[in-house]
Amino acid sequence: MSQPSTWPIPPGSIRFVLPRRVVSELSQHPLSKDLYPLAMGFYKQASGHGMSRTRHDDFLFIYCVKGQGVLRIGESEHRIQAGDLVVLPKEQIHSYQAKDNNPWSIYWVHCDGTLAPEFIRHLDNPIQSPVIKLGLHSRLAADFESLLDLRKTSQLFQSYLHVCSLLRQILTHISLLQTQARHHFDQSFNMETIQTLMLTRVHETLDIDTLAAAANLSKYHFIKRYKHLTGSTPINDFIRMKIERACHLLDITDQRISEVAWALGYEDAYYFSRAFSKVMGISPSQYRGIRLGKATYKE
Repeated sequence: MSQPSTWPIPPGSIRFVLPRRVVSELSQHPLSKDLYPLAMGFYKQASGHGMSRTRHDDFLFIYCVKGQGVLRIGESEHRIQAGDLVVLPKEQIHSYQAKDNNPWSIYWVHCDGTLAPEFIRHLDNPIQSPVIKLGLHSRLAADFESLLDLRKTSQLFQSYLHVCSLLRQILTHISLLQTQARHHFDQSFNMETIQTLMLTRVHETLDIDTLAAAANLSKYHFIKRYKHLTGSTPINDFIRMKIERACHLLDITDQRISEVAWALGYEDAYYFSRAFSKVMGISPSQYRGIRLGKATYKE
């Protein structure tokens, strides 16, 4: 593990280091070898806290929930404040410290695993910028607290496996929060209005011109902005909404496939079936077969 801090732990702060034997087992266990913690903690109003590493052989996440700090990487300096997440990949030489006049309170976790680099790549621009502006989220803080609860049952190996699962959950939750933050801060593009329009028109046809007009953008800029925020195209999302509604109708009614297609604005039942199969991977009749006990979720 990277060199630990020698900062004296005051009352109200926590540092928990996993035993080497446990780390070795987690690095080989099929349920944990992809991602597992090495050490974790919470430092409250960490006056005097700081660290400088010329060797960094794991992955470090720091979530600031109060106060301020400074991160230095090479000649770059980053101001850290409440709501910021610091992501430091393996081999990233760095130093950081709490602000003297407003010391930070931080959750932190050192981790490793065969898929740890993939989890970092899944986040938005962690390589280009080590600081992610997440904002304060009580659920995320609660997730970090759940990690620290490990110390209460650290005699059980199953507890360590559970913490590995929680760590995966935290990192995927952060990715989701990033997407939600993009929607929230892009004031020039009201995603809620666009998707509400899609939902209200799910029984009809809807073209790009109408959606772009609702966003007050050209078709080109509307599609580009929408895909940047969601990773999908507006028409693909509209089709997905239609198919989700089709699934609901197939579940709760005995309408024929052609009637379900008509109810969702498809005049051609064959075209509807093709669209359904493309989204769901099975035909509408096969989907209905699940309800009737003629098919399984996988086959």
